[in-house]
Amino acid sequence: MGGTNLRAAVIDETGALIDRVEGRTNLAAGPEAVMDDIARSILELRGRCGGQLAGIGVAVPGIIEMQKGVVRESPNLPGFCDIPVRDEIERRIQAPVHLENDANAAALGEKWAGAGRAVDDLVLLTLGTGIGGGIIYGGKILHGFVGMAGELGHIQVVPNGNPCACGGHGCLEKHASATAVTLMARLLGLGENLTSEQVYHLARDGNAHARVVFATMGKALGVAIADLVNIFNFPLYLLSGGVLAAWEFFAPAMFEEVRRSSYVFRNSDTRIGKAELGKDAGLYGAARLPLTA
Repeated sequence: MGGTNLRAAVIDETGALIDRVEGRTNLAAGPEAVMDDIARSILELRGRCGGQLAGIGVAVPGIIEMQKGVVRESPNLPGFCDIPVRDEIERRIQAPVHLENDANAAALGEKWAGAGRAVDDLVLLTLGTGIGGGIIYGGKILHGFVGMAGELGHIQVVPNGNPCACGGHGCLEKHASATAVTLMARLLGLGENLTSEQVYHLARDGNAHARVVFATMGKALGVAIADLVNIFNFPLYLLSGGVLAAWEFFAPAMFEEVRRSSYVFRNSDTRIGKAELGKDAGLYGAARLPLTA
């Protein structure tokens, strides 16, 4: 479930996607109506595929108290504050549900069926309106003691940088997200209402200011990834999201900064690359949750 779209799928134990349904997230109707829609999607798929599901995973954006299955706060889901999503969906479908943060689920999906298949340890950064993250260690999601590990968008990359809604300054998502790209473009006089995709097209057409935007973004990503490489020494760090279309414009600055800032990176076979599953990564991760519980 996202702030705009609701997607559900049946995926078998080999990672093959059998069936799927898609719709809109009706946030205006409130949390109860949204959870009704989730339950309806699950029941529809179960009816179409027949048989008993091995398990059900639900991935949502926001901060989740894992043991209780409660969404504590979600900026992208107005009204979802202290909502017992897991128990409410279980009550509706009369089956056990595994609830997970959407970026964590995406990381698990990439490990199971995407770019991380060959490793047991990886970090995924999701580059969208904000920046999320998921950490896979030993093939499983690293949650931390209450489930809030992986808030990678709030790594500080610019001391005294742009203010963030989290209360900090200079957070990665304020300097490397799609929102940050559009803000930088506006400050450089490229236009008031440009999307990050339009800024990419300007860069592709040779606009020097647009290319500076992506180089600045790449440097911020490099600072964060260098920190992650130094902390974890994992073999793989993945990036996902629509901004990946501009890889050729931000990646050089990103790699330059990682090489400069990480002795570990310079002296190992650490890989930084693109995720493979796109928007379906969360679906695969959600499906995998019951199999790794």
